[in-house]
Amino acid sequence: MDVFVKAAEFMDIPVRRADDEPLQELFKLVKSELNLDGKNARQEQTKFWKQHPAIVKAELLIQAHLLRKADTFSSNLQQDYKHVLQFTPRLLEGLIKMATVPRTAKGHGWLRPAIGIVELSQCIIQAVPLSARKAGSGSSDGVASLLQLPHFSDAVIAKIAKKVRTLQNLLDMTLQERAELLSDVAGLSAAEVQDVEKVLELMPRATIEVTCETEGEEGIQEGDIVTVQAWVTVRRANGLIAALPHAPYYPFPKGENFWFLLADANSNDVWFSESINVMDEAAAITTASTITEAKMEASGANMEEIAAAVKDAVAKVKRGCRLILGKIQAPQAGNYSLDSHLMCDAWIGCNTKTNLKLKVLKRSRAGSRGGNVAGGVQDENDVEDEDEDDIEEDEEGDQSEYSESEDEDEDKDEDEDDEADKQNNNSNRKGFANGSARRKGRK
Repeated sequence: MDVFVKAAEFMDIPVRRADDEPLQELFKLVKSELNLDGKNARQEQTKFWKQHPAIVKAELLIQAHLLRKADTFSSNLQQDYKHVLQFTPRLLEGLIKMATVPRTAKGHGWLRPAIGIVELSQCIIQAVPLSARKAGSGSSDGVASLLQLPHFSDAVIAKIAKKVRTLQNLLDMTLQERAELLSDVAGLSAAEVQDVEKVLELMPRATIEVTCETEGEEGIQEGDIVTVQAWVTVRRANGLIAALPHAPYYPFPKGENFWFLLADANSNDVWFSESINVMDEAAAITTASTITEAKMEASGANMEEIAAAVKDAVAKVKRGCRLILGKIQAPQAGNYSLDSHLMCDAWIGCNTKTNLKLKVLKRSRAGSRGGNVAGGVQDENDVEDEDEDDIEEDEEGDQSEYSESEDEDEDKDEDEDDEADKQNNNSNRKGFANGSARRKGRK
């Protein structure tokens, strides 16, 4: 939030003397959401008001929106409020790209900031306060995922807390069980219960199948250019594939956008990221057809096999699947435990996370690999054995991945060997070396 409200686009918000009193009232309303230090409340408030007036106004308007208090705005503040929210999806998408852009020597982005930005987007679209994510409920989303449902409030959640503490608890119930709970315990009318059911049927359920491989070989080796491929499948209980989210408090049309992040949580690194639009089926068909055709041609398939594979890919897209393809460079040899995150920017509690075990072998001396480790060839004695423990700490990776050879003569000998290897193998190389790690997952 602190970064988001400082967007240059918000500096265009007019600053009026007539807004001083309404903004003071908004401050009192949202004060508990501003994360001000209670021990130094006066100093923190003074610091807050000393910011640029446009920044102050933008944050107060957004926080009031999250508390669903926009109906209390004056006509002037209503105009400013809509200006802020109109820019929000584009600005948040830009922030995610900033967080995930390769910035380290390894070519990785940041995981936790990226997740935080998507979660902020979810809360803004659904008008749910960020503090609701912290409320203890046995879920990482707190009670926020329940507050996005129609007719749900803190009072309703408190009534059903003995049986339902998370959105998944509610989804696991039968239709009859939910109806009885919401009518008999929560006190909702039959029409209100039906409203809840319609939104539950609209929520996306996503699965993801990820593979990592380097084309042409049996095992991934350090320095390889690895192909990341993911099939994302979106399903809804109402049978729709693409749909606009239920977001009655967001004043503009907003489609669903999914973010795929392949990341190492231990080191806070994003290895690969991609945005997925499930609304545009035509573009998805083109993408899947192109990727599938190129992959089959590279494997030496004949025209009949290529046509069959493309037909299958198109059928998968029409069933709600979307194909992602990207490239990463394999790190130092070792065993890696990565997470595949699939996050929707418009719904709370509809994220999917699966684990992917990736085994990277020591670089061979055959010269058939796609590149050197971090720009230099390492001595075999400096590389961990492939059977060693998983690489858990990024500090260890930093120490070993960028180690340099200590003997210049050894470097010279290795360079000569590599040059000879390349000459012997150039005629056989179509691409980079290959291996695979596969994992399916369901939320």
